[in-house]
Amino acid sequence: MLQWKQQWQGKYALLIEGARRVGKSTLAENFAKNEYKSYILIDFSKSSLQVRELFDDINDLDFFFFKLQGIFKIQLIERQSVIIFDEVQNEPKARQAIKHLVKDGRYDYIETGSLISIRKNVQNIVIPSEEMSMTLNPMDFEEFYWALGNDVTPSQMRQVFEMKRPVGEALHRRWMRDLRLYMLVGGMPQAVNAYLEYNNLQQVDKVKREILKLYDTDFHKIDSSGRASLIFKDIPAQLSGNASRYMISSAIGSRRTDNTDVIISEMCESRTINISYHCTDPNVGLSLHKSLDAFKIFIADTGLFVTLCFWDKDYTENIIYEKLLSDKLEANLGYIYENLAAQMFTASGNKLFYYTFPTENEKHNYEVDFLLSRGNKLIPIEVKSSGYKTHKSLDLFSEKFSSRIGERILLYTKDYNKEGMVQYMPMYFAGLV
Repeated sequence: MLQWKQQWQGKYALLIEGARRVGKSTLAENFAKNEYKSYILIDFSKSSLQVRELFDDINDLDFFFFKLQGIFKIQLIERQSVIIFDEVQNEPKARQAIKHLVKDGRYDYIETGSLISIRKNVQNIVIPSEEMSMTLNPMDFEEFYWALGNDVTPSQMRQVFEMKRPVGEALHRRWMRDLRLYMLVGGMPQAVNAYLEYNNLQQVDKVKREILKLYDTDFHKIDSSGRASLIFKDIPAQLSGNASRYMISSAIGSRRTDNTDVIISEMCESRTINISYHCTDPNVGLSLHKSLDAFKIFIADTGLFVTLCFWDKDYTENIIYEKLLSDKLEANLGYIYENLAAQMFTASGNKLFYYTFPTENEKHNYEVDFLLSRGNKLIPIEVKSSGYKTHKSLDLFSEKFSSRIGERILLYTKDYNKEGMVQYMPMYFAGLV
């Protein structure tokens, strides 16, 4: 955000996209307080008719700004003030006005929104080309540490990662315990605040359930037939089934499937899910070889994922909380670590891809959980929810595409180790790969 302000000097508005309750509004307002002499925040989720009517006619911007300052009783200072359009998807006319407001050049503009590109939110308006879009993800593991008041461990972890060496049993156990707590709480600011305030995971779970209910309401806005909601709720079951792709028909049953590709696309726009596409030809430029028909879906926040796994049960029956905290997560619950890896890779700016290929007798498939591109090489990654070091899929993939492979990584729950060409990395390193 600082780079946007300093580099572009009002030539672009900043559009902050992200899931509901991810902290967009708080981030925008704190930035305005710290970086400008004055600001006006227009919250279009509750703005008055008087404010909305301002955007019916913006031909006279002098009069527009005169009335805006009068309504909010805030003085705007040329090139030293910012106007925030919060939840701008609720007022398409305001978003369309950005083109003319930016061209005027007097002030900076920050927009925040969820479901920002859903069809009904962009109907009959011209999308301004003067927008610079950024996505706000849930807090990553490093930011979670910061929220807990720990600025030391993230830098230590980065140093150890760069040295590629074990940290020792005591420190490793502590870092893994911290990671398990992050998996349970997640990175949604309200959930983190609940943990800090109550130090009670049952209170955290209540907050996460309210967020998930809000998402469910949004999914019914995307698709009133309920298919988007069913697709979302079935994510844990689909991942636990260890299938090579998400099976839409299993999630929505007999409901029609003719436009589910549009539904999936709009769910992606909601920033509540992360999609990993099957790569048909693993090579640099993974996006060029992705299959739009074969993909996996992960939930953007693993804390929400944990709650959704046992949505129909009370907190006290959620065995995942108990098993994660005691480090006794069974192998058949390892898909939680896979969702965590997807979240950590996404937060680091990676697009998600995976690869499957048949065994010699073609009775089942081998699978490389994630493929990352670095320079002119690929990094194949397997994820284990235990300390097991088996990695046949990784070995066969690396043999099949040896000229394309850089590092080979197995993410697991033990301390760092290296054997041959394979690096065994603890899960807390995922965001640093």
